[in-house]
Amino acid sequence: MVGLSTIRSSPDVASLGRGFTLVEVIVALAILSLVMLATISGFRTLGNTAVTLHRTTDKADELRSVASFLRDAFENSVVAGAQASDEDDLSFGGGKASASPSRYFKLAPSAVEWRSKILFGEAYGGSYFLRLALRGDQLELQWQDPDGRNQPKEWAEAPRRQVLANTQQFEVWHRLLPSEPWRRAENKKDIPSHIKLVIKANDKFWPDLVMQVYQ
Repeated sequence: MVGLSTIRSSPDVASLGRGFTLVEVIVALAILSLVMLATISGFRTLGNTAVTLHRTTDKADELRSVASFLRDAFENSVVAGAQASDEDDLSFGGGKASASPSRYFKLAPSAVEWRSKILFGEAYGGSYFLRLALRGDQLELQWQDPDGRNQPKEWAEAPRRQVLANTQQFEVWHRLLPSEPWRRAENKKDIPSHIKLVIKANDKFWPDLVMQVYQ
């Protein structure tokens, strides 16, 4: 029969009541902290990636929307009608007696004005004078109803709509023939064959928007 003293002195029984040492606790806490840190960092990276993808998608959608609208507006530009006027800019207007809509096109280094057939909504639209220009840090589109005129009125009171926010740069380039080099828009009387818009928004340059002017 084993005595009580023998049980108390047994190493197996003594080890059952032994706790963790301070070193073991510190090592365990350190490992747990590293695991938690890695988990939090992973979730944070995942969240940042989702936000970046969302912003990139929004910018891509914005680019497609703006580019599609501008291409349609230039492709539908009114170029039929009478010959160019004698003004010292790239401006064209038909005679008052002309039955067809007078053509109008005017370029500046940081603005472009033209006449185009556009649709507002599903059933309201027609031929309008349009102006795309930088106002402060916003790229804005303005429009005017011709109301029988060959030239637009002053643009100060014309309705406007923001096309692009946080715009740092907007340049208008043109060329008279497809084979000619691009030139910064100036006051000339020749209708360009193509127009190129250089846009910088949110500290990034957009792909150049190159549009054909149908004649």
